[in-house]
Amino acid sequence: MTEIKKGLAGVVVDTTTISKVVPETNSLTYRGYAVQDLAAHCSFEEVAYLLWYGELPDAAQLALLCQRERAQRRVDRSILSLIEKMPTSCHPMDVVRTVVSFLGAEEPEEELGTAPAPRALRAKALRLTAALPTIIAADMRRRRGLDPIAPQSHLGFAENFLNMCFGTVPDPRIVRAFEVSLILYAEHSFNASTFAARVVTSTQSDMYSAITAAIGALKGPLHGGANEAVMHTMLAIGEPELAAQWLRAKLESKQKVMGFGHRVYKNGDSRVPTMRAALAEVAEVTGGQRWLRMYTELERAMAEATGIKPNLDFPAGPAYYLMGFDIEMFTPIFVMSRITGWTAHIAEQAASNALIRPLSEYVGVPQRELAGLR
Repeated sequence: MTEIKKGLAGVVVDTTTISKVVPETNSLTYRGYAVQDLAAHCSFEEVAYLLWYGELPDAAQLALLCQRERAQRRVDRSILSLIEKMPTSCHPMDVVRTVVSFLGAEEPEEELGTAPAPRALRAKALRLTAALPTIIAADMRRRRGLDPIAPQSHLGFAENFLNMCFGTVPDPRIVRAFEVSLILYAEHSFNASTFAARVVTSTQSDMYSAITAAIGALKGPLHGGANEAVMHTMLAIGEPELAAQWLRAKLESKQKVMGFGHRVYKNGDSRVPTMRAALAEVAEVTGGQRWLRMYTELERAMAEATGIKPNLDFPAGPAYYLMGFDIEMFTPIFVMSRITGWTAHIAEQAASNALIRPLSEYVGVPQRELAGLR
């Protein structure tokens, strides 16, 4: 009997130089650097450069990257018109997926069957990274009945997005906490959405098709949508004092509690302490101690009941909520960050490509004759 690896659990399908969870330190690393160190000392733009080029930039390289990114933040009126035509009843991830596909339709098609040049892929990656914040902010504002705010070229990546969303640059501690979240979300090896992007790339399709597939995968609550589910959970509980009782009831009925556990980490998600500290900073600035207490109570109760530790989505959800984002925008923000990791993987897949085509074990009806059935 063939051994079936449901969900490809434990299956190593390829090599990568982009990221790894180092077992000895239980630390997620980007190109060899611990993500907690990158979050403590680097900007999001520096981390994007690292993922795309393999090394951290020097001052001149960073300045050039920032200049090029800021020059591509504005989107055509046709994009804003498309966003306005989308129903507000649809999830914002549907808007992001549709607009990315539209952006791809605007670009000349690469010649099918040929590997795109690394420079061309990085140019597309930069364009998407620059445009996505403008798209996401415009969608959030139109859902609130507000006009979009144009991007500002004198602001950094995180500052600009927050300004486009709220019409002002918030307290520097909020800006830094948001930037930390972007760095932590930027890359995570062969997760479901990244693997989806690599599968599409392996067919020699274009980058926009691969990113559209990745967005579709990230929308699911078992992947990117978990940060939204975490905040809905906290709002449903209401008060920190009720958290332990709520959790016990969930566990007794064998229901999944979003924001806890991770297939890769055996000793807890290495990104959580950094994001937990960012959440505490945001709670202090905004007066949101209630949600920090809720976080603490749920974390403690889950540890006592099961030993399972939280993943990155658990502190990110309430942090984004306290920053002022609508809950349904949490996953699009994830896209805005993870676009850097996705595009790095697309370039890596294209550079050493093999069509990804797994096998399956057939367990249906054996071969049979059609005769006599007509």
